[in-house]
Amino acid sequence: PQQKITAILQATKAHARGLAFFVTGYKSLMLLQRYLSATGKNTDVHTFIAGFVSGYFVFGEKTSVNQQIILYLFSRIAMGLVNTAMKTTKFKAPPNSFALFAALCWGMVMVLFRRDKSVLQDSLRSSMTYLYEDSNHWSSLKTLLWHNK
Repeated sequence: PQQKITAILQATKAHARGLAFFVTGYKSLMLLQRYLSATGKNTDVHTFIAGFVSGYFVFGEKTSVNQQIILYLFSRIAMGLVNTAMKTTKFKAPPNSFALFAALCWGMVMVLFRRDKSVLQDSLRSSMTYLYEDSNHWSSLKTLLWHNK
């Protein structure tokens, strides 16, 4: 109990600290680039450079907190790119496009889990192992729902 609370507080602190350092680095680099720019204005290239450099130095270490932040960010980027493509083309998504997307995600993760679970992120692999393998071995309702294998 106390260890879990401590772990949660440490993860929260690491998350907040990382975001604070990223914002500080990003804004500082944007100011520097604007100052050095012939036009005195920032461009998309400046934005990318500031994000790239700050992201590398702040979130470049593979910790559990950084990994969760980057996975969250990647999923939002992917959706943003899909939405951008939808806005800039005449293609209209079918009404069930989210259901198809969900089905595609689940189909792919189940194949990855079945073929080589070592390629999946640790917490996802652990959860899937519990749900799809360990749950096959139980002797009572307690071992099925709480502790099994």
